Amino acid sequence: MRKNLVSIVCAAAFVAAPAIAERLVILHTNDTHSNIESDANGVGGVLQRKAIIDSVRAAEKNVILVDAGDMVQGSLYFKFWRGDVEYPIFNMMDYDIRILGNHEFDNGLEELARHYADIKKADRLSANYDFSDTPLKGMFKPYVIKKVDGKKIGFIGLNVDPASLIADYNTGNMRFNDIVETANRLAYELKHKKKCDLVVAVTHIGYDGQYMKSSDVDLARASRDIDIIIGGHSHTVIDPDKPEVNPSLVPNAVGRPVLIAQTGRYGRYVGYIAIDLDGLKDADGEDFDYRLIPVTDRFDPSVFDKRISAFLEPYKHRVDSVNRRVIAYSGMDMTPLPNSAYANFAGDFGLWYARHISDSINAAGGNMPQVDFAVMNVGGIRQDMPKGPITEGQILSTFPFSNRVVIMEETGADIISALQAPAPKGGEAVSTNVYVVLDSASQIKNMYIDGREVEPDKTYIMASIDYVAAGNDNMTAFANGRELWRDDKEMSAAMMRYITDFGKRGIPVTANPNGRFVYEMPLSPEQ
Repeated sequence: MRKNLVSIVCAAAFVAAPAIAERLVILHTNDTHSNIESDANGVGGVLQRKAIIDSVRAAEKNVILVDAGDMVQGSLYFKFWRGDVEYPIFNMMDYDIRILGNHEFDNGLEELARHYADIKKADRLSANYDFSDTPLKGMFKPYVIKKVDGKKIGFIGLNVDPASLIADYNTGNMRFNDIVETANRLAYELKHKKKCDLVVAVTHIGYDGQYMKSSDVDLARASRDIDIIIGGHSHTVIDPDKPEVNPSLVPNAVGRPVLIAQTGRYGRYVGYIAIDLDGLKDADGEDFDYRLIPVTDRFDPSVFDKRISAFLEPYKHRVDSVNRRVIAYSGMDMTPLPNSAYANFAGDFGLWYARHISDSINAAGGNMPQVDFAVMNVGGIRQDMPKGPITEGQILSTFPFSNRVVIMEETGADIISALQAPAPKGGEAVSTNVYVVLDSASQIKNMYIDGREVEPDKTYIMASIDYVAAGNDNMTAFANGRELWRDDKEMSAAMMRYITDFGKRGIPVTANPNGRFVYEMPLSPEQ
């Protein structure tokens, strides 16, 4: 016989301690990425998450529910309905505070404004994006102060630098202001002028630095008046029981520990921060009870939110039908990591497809040069490929973006410059005929295409996607190239054809797992 829901969740979250008279619980999520349903292992899912939220709300007097962005993009629900599923569900979950992630911009500012206009309860925060000359004008506040049992809790919303991350055509006239400067100015105002007892920064900037952009750790170290950072963007699981992996406590500019919290991605955890309101005067990050509640299939469906269940039913029917349509079989497990089998698979697809297009153009009397190599982006691969059946829905979810394959003319110097950006993190998705040799400092020493060293002054023909070719993901030098051809279909359609052909021929989908960004080897043991 099952225990009641509150007992199950409290046992899992270790929150069954005696109640504290004056306590605030902050529940938080981030980077749920349109993962509406549980995965194959029963992990995640909005109904399971709502059951946890409801149980904590039933057990606690003061609960504030926060989301740190990227609640869309990553499943068929967003691919098919462009947010018309996720935004209403988040409203039904009664979030109290929400900020933007970078993927909220994927369909442009007009679509984003349409969805955010329907948010009735949640405070919409963004302190460092200036929307005054966009369709989002007037929709966001830089901060909000929540009064809880006589205490004032200030929340600031902080967003990632969009440069080379969000396509320019999706940000329009939005202006970006420095994260750390904005945060410190507003935190000082909240703590010293508004007399807040606690200041919480809700961020979508990432736990630690990438490409020299400000991160949560940077913000904590530079701050004096921020007590808690609830983050997103980097998909980091900050487990307080494993401080050696990703520390949850980081000293600020005067040595006081700041609590940094993040739940990873795909709604696999709900973050839980319990705060003793009576002891806030001298409290720091060490005094807050931070935990992760796993979102699993331990719940009886009878406790699920009936309104959300009914809302999902017609959408789920279509998603299920696409997810049942098997198109091929994978002969190996592949995970979207840099310099891995899945990255290699994407690079090989790009070269195959572009050469197919080039041959077709020339056969029709055109004049398209031979494509030399391909660079795709690992960040565009949003799901694993487990060994076994591959469904149509799986591929559409894995490659959800509206990118087009392009053929570009690039100089060797720009190619090397562009690929230097991802080199320190493991490289990018390049085709099988490419090797990038790095020195011990992860700087490119040599690059080879078809066994020949890339010459800086020579022109090469590159296949990629429009997002990469525009210089995004910090591969800015690619934007110097000249576009020769652009597909009129989304990349996922071409990828579907590529994988379906494997299935029709009875060949398992596999890829070489060996890295194509490699470190220089010494010529002899003495070197």
